[in-house]
Amino acid sequence: MHESTLSRGEMIGRHPVSVIEHAMDRAVELGWEAKGTTSPNPPVGAVIIDADGRIVGQGHTQPAGGPHAEVMAVRDAGDAAAGATAVVTLEPCAHTGRTGPCTDVLLAAGISTVVYAVSDPTPIAHGGHEVLAEAGLTVIGGIRADEVRRGALRSWLHRVDTDRAMVTLKVAATLDGRVAAPDGTSQWITSADARNYVHRDRATRDALIVGTGTVIADNPRLTARKPDGTLYAHQPDHVIIGSRPVPKEAKIFAYARSRHFDTHDLSQVIQELTQQGYVDLLIEGGPTLASAALEQGVVDHIHWYVAPSILGSGLPAIQIPHVSTLTDRRDFTIEHITQLGPDLLVDAHRQAEPSSE
Repeated sequence: MHESTLSRGEMIGRHPVSVIEHAMDRAVELGWEAKGTTSPNPPVGAVIIDADGRIVGQGHTQPAGGPHAEVMAVRDAGDAAAGATAVVTLEPCAHTGRTGPCTDVLLAAGISTVVYAVSDPTPIAHGGHEVLAEAGLTVIGGIRADEVRRGALRSWLHRVDTDRAMVTLKVAATLDGRVAAPDGTSQWITSADARNYVHRDRATRDALIVGTGTVIADNPRLTARKPDGTLYAHQPDHVIIGSRPVPKEAKIFAYARSRHFDTHDLSQVIQELTQQGYVDLLIEGGPTLASAALEQGVVDHIHWYVAPSILGSGLPAIQIPHVSTLTDRRDFTIEHITQLGPDLLVDAHRQAEPSSE
């Protein structure tokens, strides 16, 4: 379902569009709060608003096996849920898995109207719209759908669509594409603002992927840390790629669940991680791993942090052998450019392969 086209003067149930959009904004925020903690389930946000448009309940998906967003929001609303409107980022599920159908919870609470952004694409869970409508509720989908698809749900929707976890490559480089000086020094190319953003981003991922070379050379912790140095509540797992042995006392083993794959086949590793329930992966390795990921075609998204500096020589961020002509390039679409202190974050998504039809 594509974005619903509504004018500001229209009503959705008993509420003006502006009230529903405000509630959806909060639901989107709640989805982001859950991101990284819910896999293999989607990070959904839900809000309950009363007849006056006030938020009386809110919640997000809990870790796998726990309550879904609608359940948390209804619990938070209590008796105020009767006759209220539920605003959810994903269509409420209509099936029994580890938990019961969210449609049953909404019906039992006496919700009168349900508004959601994105239809559930999974065959087993799809159909909540119909169940609720048949029970007499007003149900409207597609509100802010395009925006929500690009938000916290993006990796999960990618996983459903491709049967493969979404992979983001993170690179921090100078304007001339260098990640280290000729003597090997690399800390710090980007500013504290950019590094703080990286740490917040880590806290939304299921796992970080790094090469053995980086672990041996830099001995990183790869934790997600707040500006004051304390850890975020969610710490992504660590995945180490490569055939070189890694010392058991390496810091990477001390702060999160870590695994070492003795292989250079990233596609194989990503597929295995997908089968184990991982949805969102961030590659944080050095140039060798980054180049291999691009060469093997596993990168869906790039976060390229650009520092306003020129080194002139040193280690390039990407070096892919066998590239001899412009047609060998890998094309991405820039979606956002964000200023982070003196630095820029270029957020780019891989272009779809041209159709053969």
